[in-house]
Amino acid sequence: MTVIQNKDANPIAHLSKEDIAEIGRKLDAIRQEVADSRGEKDAAYIRRVIATQRYLEMASRGVLLFSKFPPAWILGTVGLSVSKILENMEIGHNVLHGQWDWMRDPKIHSSTWEWDNVTPSEAWKHSHNEVHHTYTNIVGKDNDLGYGIMRVDEDQKWYPMYIVQPAWNFINACFFQYGIAAYDLELGKNLKKPKDKRPEGFAEEVKKVKTKIRKHMTRDYVIHPGLSLVTGSALETMAANLVANWVRNMWTHSVIMCGHFPEGVETFEKEMLDEDESRGDWYIRQMLGSANISGSKAMHIMTGNLSHQIEHHLFPDLPSNRYAEIRVKVKALFEEYDLNYLERPLVPQVYSAWHKVFRLSLPNGFTETTTVKNLPKQLGLLTKMVTGDKRTRRALQAHLDAKVARKRAKVAKSDVTTAA
Repeated sequence: MTVIQNKDANPIAHLSKEDIAEIGRKLDAIRQEVADSRGEKDAAYIRRVIATQRYLEMASRGVLLFSKFPPAWILGTVGLSVSKILENMEIGHNVLHGQWDWMRDPKIHSSTWEWDNVTPSEAWKHSHNEVHHTYTNIVGKDNDLGYGIMRVDEDQKWYPMYIVQPAWNFINACFFQYGIAAYDLELGKNLKKPKDKRPEGFAEEVKKVKTKIRKHMTRDYVIHPGLSLVTGSALETMAANLVANWVRNMWTHSVIMCGHFPEGVETFEKEMLDEDESRGDWYIRQMLGSANISGSKAMHIMTGNLSHQIEHHLFPDLPSNRYAEIRVKVKALFEEYDLNYLERPLVPQVYSAWHKVFRLSLPNGFTETTTVKNLPKQLGLLTKMVTGDKRTRRALQAHLDAKVARKRAKVAKSDVTTAA
């Protein structure tokens, strides 16, 4: 993936300013139509999902009181995992986007909701709603692109530390809610600064995160295991909570990876913000900087309808249960203006995202020029790039770039010959 402005074949080069403005007007009309039609059916949906999640959690925790018995442990763990995913994805994420604020229900409002996550709602709303959704896929502005710890674009300079990013990404997936909390705090950057140079309120935000972590730990690993002491199931209950949190973290990470990381998703230069970005330009960035997951209605609910990531980024504050119907109109708009509507089933989309993580952990051109036959030689070159100094890396990168150019020229010549 290369930022869209540097591509040889820019996928939006065929669009005129008038086209982009018209796309903006059409999407505004779709948004207004849905906003005007929100009503009791939508309100009943979110109330039903919340009730289902809470009953499922209570039932699962009740079953785990007897988790010394393997069937009860399996049933309780599965139920608790599903309830945690529902709370995070279809409820918490979407409530905090203000999707249900129009109901004027203080119990289901973005200003009052506190979700089952160690990062406080207010901190997450700033880093996600305000920053990510404003600067979607702009390299250097959208920190959700790699969360500041991964290389996600060929235009990002390669450093030896990126060689371990697949392992780092997996670790981040296992402890995802804690990674998000650290990301929201910009922990790595702020801890490097002297205390008197840190942003105002940083210490207070750290305190809030610590408080939430303590509450979560106490609930999942003290209170509920303690209640299971009576049946001799304390350790089993603790293990079930640990597994449920891990499952929720892995699932959430996978869904989010599918939204912006897969091959084919576009990224953008931050210089574009120096120009006056129109409403249509912003829409185009959301359309091409996001990817969908196709699947069943149950899968869509379990992803928090982030399987409709394109529609979510176009209209983040519209009710998630309406994204499926919005998708039909949005996809038709893509086809009308000859744009790539990027959608795959879950497994191929997850594979695509991880493929890019692995590919970009290596220097540009490495995978393209590596074959089974030359693998030992290529691994030797990679070792030199990892262990060598800047001068060595520059020279070897130039060598890889030349190999890529020769290979592409050969393929192009072959295509011309075949066509003739």
